[in-house]
Amino acid sequence: MTMILGFPLAPIRGVIKLGELLQEQVERELRDPAAVRRRLEEIEQARAAGRISAEEEAEAVNRVLRGMQT
Repeated sequence: MTMILGFPLAPIRGVIKLGELLQEQVERELRDPAAVRRRLEEIEQARAAGRISAEEEAEAVNRVLRGMQT
């Protein structure tokens, strides 16, 4: 009986589980030291190339570092 009543909710449960898995993956990537290092290097290269200002560089670095803490 539970299976019959629960069957219509299966797609919703699947979407919820998929969302949870995606959130876990994003959190892992935000905290991965190699990924953080790459993002910081990209910011540094953008500053060296003149694509961003010193203020934008500082703000971007702070965002990356704050992402590691959450």
